[in-house]
Amino acid sequence: MKASRLVQLLLVLQRRGRTTAEELAAELEVSVRTVYRDVEALGMAGVPIYGARGLGGGISLAGGYETRLTGLTEPEAAALTLAGLPDAAAQLGLGSVLMAAQAKVDAALPAELRARSARLRERFHVDMPGWFRRPDDVPLLGALATAVWDGRRVDVRYRRGGGRVRRRIDPLGIVLKNGTWYLLGGVRRPDGVRTYRISRIESVVARDEAAVRPPGFDLVAAWGRAMESFERELRSYVVHVLVRTDQLGRLRHALSEPAATWAFESAAPSDEPGWSAVTVHSESPEVAADELIRLGSALRVLDPVEVGERIAAEARALVRHHG
Repeated sequence: MKASRLVQLLLVLQRRGRTTAEELAAELEVSVRTVYRDVEALGMAGVPIYGARGLGGGISLAGGYETRLTGLTEPEAAALTLAGLPDAAAQLGLGSVLMAAQAKVDAALPAELRARSARLRERFHVDMPGWFRRPDDVPLLGALATAVWDGRRVDVRYRRGGGRVRRRIDPLGIVLKNGTWYLLGGVRRPDGVRTYRISRIESVVARDEAAVRPPGFDLVAAWGRAMESFERELRSYVVHVLVRTDQLGRLRHALSEPAATWAFESAAPSDEPGWSAVTVHSESPEVAADELIRLGSALRVLDPVEVGERIAAEARALVRHHG
């Protein structure tokens, strides 16, 4: 997009000083002719930009000129990384900081680019959570974000299953996935890093000691490994069922994601007319039975037998309960 390229050109010149058109073209990954056109556009927008030919020549800004982008405070500059996620910024306690940073960026842009920026925000919006799902309540997100940023070890109380556990964690990073916040933290165990759903953390106490960050720790890579492990866990228990072909769409509502997608994609014609063979992945027989019972008479469990027995027992209990 030309608008973003012009801003980048302006910031490169501000950072490097006099630079040749060839060097600018290489950094911006455009042609030399495009550089000259962009320089002309900035000049027409009122930016004091000059070009000199010959030995020692190049393109530069007038002495002392700088955009007001340099007026960003450190928190404002950091908040700009969340410019497309205002809700996430607000949850992190950076909502007003992001607004201030955006205002400074807008003020620094030439009129044409400022109008384009406003038009972009008016026409495009990113909404992270899935349909019919409210974002997690994360009152302790700010405290954890501060601990991650400051590199401080924390003691947390965490809901797990039907109970609560206490953990001493070296907070390494925070990830927002489909509207749900997760903390990646180092613990004293062989695998080194665990993932915590932040909405299940009930208390956070920052300790007066530095967190230990593994050498070369890569948050994106660590999150990728956590997702692979989670997917393996979800696939650990396999159930083979028959589903009425005209009711396959109900799999989307009966099963949690990503199991619903996997099941729907596995559907294939069976030997029985009107029924499709489906493979369902789950964590356990209990979870599988609790979800599959929602299909009612549109479902027949082939194996494991224990899942069918659990569904049948629950169906009998429902009949007794409702007379």
